[in-house]
Amino acid sequence: MASIARCLRAARPSTLSRLVQTPCTRSNWQPASLRAFSASPIRDIRKYTKDHEWIDLNADKTTGVIGISEYAAEELGDVVYVELPEEGKVVSAGDAIGAVESVKSAADINAPIACKVTAINLTLEEKPGTINQVPEDDSHGGGWIAKVQVDEQGAKDFDALMDLEEYKTFTGSEH
Repeated sequence: MASIARCLRAARPSTLSRLVQTPCTRSNWQPASLRAFSASPIRDIRKYTKDHEWIDLNADKTTGVIGISEYAAEELGDVVYVELPEEGKVVSAGDAIGAVESVKSAADINAPIACKVTAINLTLEEKPGTINQVPEDDSHGGGWIAKVQVDEQGAKDFDALMDLEEYKTFTGSEH
């Protein structure tokens, strides 16, 4: 409150009249050197499998998030049930970690890389349709499946996966 009171005192008319009477002089000060500042956000690295799962890894490739691709969500149709993996489960690349059931079909969710499941998206148990709405969203309300911890083998597995452009080419050839 004290800072608000000081601001109000500074804005009194008597103070303002003194400020107006004081001549304004320009300083010849210039910064010694201008430094251009730009920042790019630290982005997760996303890659895809041929089974239509995706994984985002952080920059140091130690943690990540797994989900199914938008393409897979569209092909499945309305998702009615999601079987989530167990927390703490250690899996190898290609191991089944869960399943997705829709009105059209059912499909396993496979681990894209070797990893340990550290958290699961419990929202999908109550609202499995979230996968259809935002399948590749790894935020709080998104359709991600699991958060994982990655070891050295998982980082090697990750390098063998497809990037977005390769995945688009791959899915384009499936139609």
